[in-house]
Amino acid sequence: MSDDIRGTSRIPLVLDLDTGIDDALALAYALGSPEVELVGVVSSYGNVTMETAARNTCALLELLGRPDIPVYLGLDRPTASAGPFSPPPGVVRIHGENGLGGAVLPCGCRTTRQNGVDFIANAGVMRHRELCYVPTGPLTNLAAALRRSPGLASRLPRVTFMGGALTVPGNVTPCAEANVHNDPEAADAVLHSGLRTCMVGLDVTHQAILTREETAAWRELGAAGRLFAQMADYYIGIYEKNNPCLGGCALHDPLAVAAAIDPTLVRCLSANLCVDLTGPTRGRTVCDPARLRDAEKRCDVALGVDVPRFLGEFRTRVRRALGGR
Repeated sequence: MSDDIRGTSRIPLVLDLDTGIDDALALAYALGSPEVELVGVVSSYGNVTMETAARNTCALLELLGRPDIPVYLGLDRPTASAGPFSPPPGVVRIHGENGLGGAVLPCGCRTTRQNGVDFIANAGVMRHRELCYVPTGPLTNLAAALRRSPGLASRLPRVTFMGGALTVPGNVTPCAEANVHNDPEAADAVLHSGLRTCMVGLDVTHQAILTREETAAWRELGAAGRLFAQMADYYIGIYEKNNPCLGGCALHDPLAVAAAIDPTLVRCLSANLCVDLTGPTRGRTVCDPARLRDAEKRCDVALGVDVPRFLGEFRTRVRRALGGR
């Protein structure tokens, strides 16, 4: 694997996905980005179970013509949990029973048993100064890799994660965003690890919206386009019920991938963050009082996004991945 990462002239990208609908869109965005090489995907829980996320990822990679990309199994439960994670009914309603809005996936897809935490821990050893690691679910796998490989924080150049909310309410509780809420201990450990991170949270992801007008155009692109349109339209339908004022669905995970590839898409506040671990605010991402005066800030919090430019990039790159031009 090290030769794969060192040998590419493009930026190596590792995704960590709890593969529901917006993760599928993020995967397509990455595959349609010519300046990066997707060298692996680690599966997580959140929108679905970890095993379902792995199956969905393998099936989508096959559909998009990239079955060569390895898929790794991450952890199946939060750091402090004694049992495997099972998505609650509200999450099942948002992403569907299979995580992809009921879209029928290709048959006969490969399976995987490779260890995702080991892969993350070893990816940092390669010291590739441009390696991008983008988790779009809970930070459980990354926190475990940091525990397994204590020097990883100094070797991973940068982590851009989708999660958290600094200036807006959460989407699970008034304080907590879903990915952080699923494993607050892992998120807090990552934010205290010394890693350089960029948090792409609800502050910006609700500003960039996918509409049915765009998904209708995907249906002209063949089997992949039709399946992605079906998934996205299901997701948009949930937003039309829950958040009708938005006019479409939020592009949470694709924006995190986009910001990792091109940080100039977002405007950030530099800060040292922590996560509340107890009481009614559990899962809240806040500026760490203990490190408020530290000169060095380890996290860039995205607070603004160039919406027209991002949507233009999203349109071009996803259409390319789906077989368009």
